[in-house]
Amino acid sequence: MDKKIFVFIILITMIFVNFNVVFADQNAEEKPEPVRAKVLEILSEDEQETSYAEGETTTIQTIELEITSGEDKGEKIIVENHVDSMFAYNIVVEENDDVLVYLEKDESGEIIQGYISEIARDKYLLYLGIIFFLLLLIIGGLKGLKAIITLLITAFAVLKIMLPLILKGYSPIYLSIIVSICIITVTLVIISGFNRKALAAIIGTTGGVLVAGLITLIISELASLTGLGTEEAQMLSLVEQGDSFNFKGILFSGIILGALGAVMDVSMSIASSINEIKIANPEMTTKQLIKSGMNVGKDIMGTMSNTLILAYSGGSIHLMLLFMAHDFNIIDIINRDMIASEILRALAGSIGLIFTVPITAIVASNLYNKINKKTSSKH
Repeated sequence: MDKKIFVFIILITMIFVNFNVVFADQNAEEKPEPVRAKVLEILSEDEQETSYAEGETTTIQTIELEITSGEDKGEKIIVENHVDSMFAYNIVVEENDDVLVYLEKDESGEIIQGYISEIARDKYLLYLGIIFFLLLLIIGGLKGLKAIITLLITAFAVLKIMLPLILKGYSPIYLSIIVSICIITVTLVIISGFNRKALAAIIGTTGGVLVAGLITLIISELASLTGLGTEEAQMLSLVEQGDSFNFKGILFSGIILGALGAVMDVSMSIASSINEIKIANPEMTTKQLIKSGMNVGKDIMGTMSNTLILAYSGGSIHLMLLFMAHDFNIIDIINRDMIASEILRALAGSIGLIFTVPITAIVASNLYNKINKKTSSKH
């Protein structure tokens, strides 16, 4: 790995860590945490009619568990698990399942009872993550390693800096812009190095993302979008500082982050293409390079816009099926806050992506030719 890039990675990591420490909540209230347990045996399953809905039943599972983590590791307890036929989603456990359990204790620390909160699925996700990273390393080599580093830095910036600061009341609009620009710069410099190609891609990506953000702000204001169209947003409004959240700003942040990856991909592809064209034919004028960059961008544009729209559509497939099943009128559907927000999310991201093409093509072409001319004039 290039020495400059290695120093850059170390510097950015130190900044992020120190930033996170400074803004960490030192007085955060300690929350109860679940412990892991293994289902040893289903002792009984009793079915009862519910008292609140005729014809519905509740199955009560009596389960023996062995705690496998925490200070009570190795201890065996008996818990009850209720499976209600009225609910579409229930936690139904079987022998040898791994589960998460909340324990209720008395003053002396003895366990009074336990509650199964969820099936433990994280180990399977961990296996999948390991496979993903191994494939990146095996197939991508050094580029794969750089991709892993940028992915970890991105996750850290969003999860440990941006989201905690939004929760503390900072503006999600300014935060998402600053964090996005940092992610763009770090990612492209690590992937491509300190060069004109990276600079052109950084400027192109930043321009495209800012266009998407500007469109989001304008349309959300004109269309009176609240940012409260989803159940998650409404639940967020109920937390302690929920009244102080800027939900339109949070909608803006979501759109910026959602478009960031695709826009970055487009800008780097165009900057890289123009760089290769210039190397192959050093005599090409700025105008010719812009035209070539635009031709490359047009080919990418259609598929990447499709990628964004399909990604957002895939995330809303349950909702779309629900509307179709109940035969909602199309006008009624698209005017709902939730649906209008998703349409804005897809279209603003796609428009930002479209603007990325000419921005990157113009910037890259001028950078390559102007710097080359300066170099030539010195000689």
